[in-house]
Amino acid sequence: MKHFIHEDFLLNSETGRELYHEAAENLPILDFHNHLNPNEILEDKRFSTITEAWLGGDHYKWRAMRAHGIPEELVTGNGDPRDKFNAWAETVQNAFGNPLYHWTHLELARYFQIYDTLTPAAADQIWEECNRQLADPAFSARGLLKKQNVRILCTTDDPMDDLAAHRSIKEQGIDLGVYPTFRPEKAMAIDKPDFPDYINNAAEKYGKSITALSDLLDLLKERLDYFCSCGCRITDHSLEGDFYRPATYEEADAVFKKRMEGVLPTNEEGAQYRAFLLTELGKEYCKRDLVMQLHIGAIRNNSTRLFEKLGPDTGLDSLNDFCFAPQISALLNEVDKTDELPKTVLYYLNPKDADMLAAMAGNFQSNSKGYRGKVQLGSAWWFCDHKYGMEQQMEALAHTGLLSTFIGMLTDSRSFLSFPRHEYFRRILCEYVGRKVDNGEYPKDMEYLKQMIAGICYYNSEKFLNF
Repeated sequence: MKHFIHEDFLLNSETGRELYHEAAENLPILDFHNHLNPNEILEDKRFSTITEAWLGGDHYKWRAMRAHGIPEELVTGNGDPRDKFNAWAETVQNAFGNPLYHWTHLELARYFQIYDTLTPAAADQIWEECNRQLADPAFSARGLLKKQNVRILCTTDDPMDDLAAHRSIKEQGIDLGVYPTFRPEKAMAIDKPDFPDYINNAAEKYGKSITALSDLLDLLKERLDYFCSCGCRITDHSLEGDFYRPATYEEADAVFKKRMEGVLPTNEEGAQYRAFLLTELGKEYCKRDLVMQLHIGAIRNNSTRLFEKLGPDTGLDSLNDFCFAPQISALLNEVDKTDELPKTVLYYLNPKDADMLAAMAGNFQSNSKGYRGKVQLGSAWWFCDHKYGMEQQMEALAHTGLLSTFIGMLTDSRSFLSFPRHEYFRRILCEYVGRKVDNGEYPKDMEYLKQMIAGICYYNSEKFLNF
């Protein structure tokens, strides 16, 4: 009997199967955006149960479980690990059409060589077998990464982090590239209640006096240099509302000083502050040949009731719906005027923005350094991270730009079991390309096509990030 996960899973075209098995299947993984804890990599964390490894911190699964009516005690609460696993098994069976169904079974197959589908009836056997294997030291955090041939990964880090774990990983000669990502989100979030505390704590930690915006910029530049000394290649920003209103230094500084005195900015003032800071940081990234990621369009912590109980990153976020084409154009243009636009990756969360950002990227590709795809349409992100969403992203990029320059997939995950998502992406990519070839939309030039697929799956990102 053919298993659900088999060698040609999602590969229905002849050329798609050939491309996957000959060009994509055995490539290593470069995961340039995730939320793994570097300390857990350093300590080579072990997992007590499959529940801890699978459900701990995974808000994708938590949302599905809530939708299935599972009580919070068995989602994020203190419920028995076995009961939580059973609740997940029941939820999975009901997750028809959700990428979680595919991810779950790819993870069972690739880490545990379990090809049975997860159902309430099979839960006992799968629970026992996963836990038996997790007791093996080869299933530690680093062991799991090795099983998926993860060669390089970039964590997500606050500028004020000392990066001690990253330095120790390198000093100990651990056979895995673990690099920090500079994410100044808290320094950007001038309208958040804890913004003044963050600034004051940063000043105290590094012995600085931060009384003006120039002081903050100086500290951020100093920390950026430190990140680069620890191997940083990439930065990240979450843009969740208006982020660009033209502002002079004096205007942005006035907003900063007012906020440090306890006065919340208006929406216009917040956008002025973010615009100035993004512009200045973008120029600094360009000087250091860093990549700038812009994740655009989340609306966070929608349920006050659950947020007050559980905190952030617990499955309470969704996609926003605001028109930002003029703002992203103005931001990129402002930095590009002086040819100081860094390599940039634009991610949309609302599918309506796919074609807009794909077209926007084309405005700013010209560069003297010969970068291929200097401004990227990022991979299908978060709520778009499924078969249909990935195909939509590929269509938008192929129709408006060059799919061949695409830097490919990332997990954006907190889970050490999430890396088969790269395989998922690679299968969908190969089928997308193969189907077009078999339909007569592109010649079957396999030498070129294999080169293109290998580039998208690994080599483009390796070159783009200077690895």
